[in-house]
Amino acid sequence: MIDAPRLFVETREIEPVDDLLEYADPRQPLAWLRRGEGMVALAGSTAVATLRVDAAPSEASPLSRATRLARAWRDLTAVAEVDDAVGVPGTGLVGFGALAFDDASASPSSIIVPSAIIGRRGGRSWLTRIHAPIEHSPPPLAPAPPLAPAPYGPYWSGTLGPGSLGPEGYQDAVRDALAAIATGEVSKVVLARDLVGTIPAGSDLRRLARALSSEYPDTWTYAMDGIIGASPETLVTVSAGTVTARVLAGTTSRGGDADADAAASVRLATSAKDLDEHRYAVHSVLQSLRPHTSALAASEQPFMLKLPNVWHLATDVEGALSDAASSLDLVAALHPTAAVAGTPTDAALALIARLEPFDRGRYAGPVGWIDASGDGEWAIALRCAQFGSAPARAHAETTRVVAHAGAGIVAGSQPESELIETRVKFRPIVDALA
Repeated sequence: MIDAPRLFVETREIEPVDDLLEYADPRQPLAWLRRGEGMVALAGSTAVATLRVDAAPSEASPLSRATRLARAWRDLTAVAEVDDAVGVPGTGLVGFGALAFDDASASPSSIIVPSAIIGRRGGRSWLTRIHAPIEHSPPPLAPAPPLAPAPYGPYWSGTLGPGSLGPEGYQDAVRDALAAIATGEVSKVVLARDLVGTIPAGSDLRRLARALSSEYPDTWTYAMDGIIGASPETLVTVSAGTVTARVLAGTTSRGGDADADAAASVRLATSAKDLDEHRYAVHSVLQSLRPHTSALAASEQPFMLKLPNVWHLATDVEGALSDAASSLDLVAALHPTAAVAGTPTDAALALIARLEPFDRGRYAGPVGWIDASGDGEWAIALRCAQFGSAPARAHAETTRVVAHAGAGIVAGSQPESELIETRVKFRPIVDALA
């Protein structure tokens, strides 16, 4: 299933780099950014290793995709030789990962290791080169690729319209979910709807990532193997034995002026429906992390997270890693959380499959990076669009794009209010594509 080559890795500090995205591939950017820091695969680099799983668990192979990828990554790093002269998060051997929401999805779950990565963190910039020689002894490294930034391509805009679950259909699905909640089938379920459209073929996708990064600097901006977005929700971070997560559940749009904005914040902070939804999400994260951590703690009350377009109820979780689990092992333990699936998990997933007439693909799945020690940063793929690998059939000059947004349904949810919430959550990606 997965062939793990022997990799040789060298990281060296370089002169400060300003706009990392200028160095990424315009057509297939591979990037992870927040507040201008992070990493991108250097344009012209190749994938020296790709770990890919596209099969659902079975009797013959009952492990989840995330668990299989975690094991494959452990095998890959066990034989790698790493020379890292910088030693900050994101240096050395790094894989960029994007996993499907559902293990039964037609979309693959993958980790890509590019041959050259450029990064910046804490005022330091670096270049990492990775190669897999045919022989078992490392030959001298080839000269470093040129670090000249590539100018951004022309401006472009996409079109998005109703997908397979339009506004009326979505409200009907919410009503069906409320009926399932009333019978005790689930306590909470997260329902998404879709928008479908096209972008001009050959578009410089770095422009989309840059627009999201500029407008939403406190989110994780990611471009991973055909999905680009800006997620406010940290699934899990592991760094030097410390485990952190940020749980978001409960959302309202920002007010039009200072008074209206303050009133919107208060309404969310005191909403019994949203507080219930948030408690389910926090509980699922704590329950999943406890077997792997000690001193795990979360605040008793959520705080208000302000983004340019919405308020979120948010809770930060922190603990100490108590076993040898990698960040990808914790992804396997956490995903899917109640924030993107529901409670109980299996029943919520079954209800989602029944009510959503589409494959989510990598929407609401884990997206992030992992290094040779198992440390890494993983978010939930939200506020995103997924791009086809080939032009749309009807028009050779366009490429298909699909976006999703969802809302948590609990007792007391109102179909029209949940529809409005999805419209607010679509705003970042719709604006960035315009």
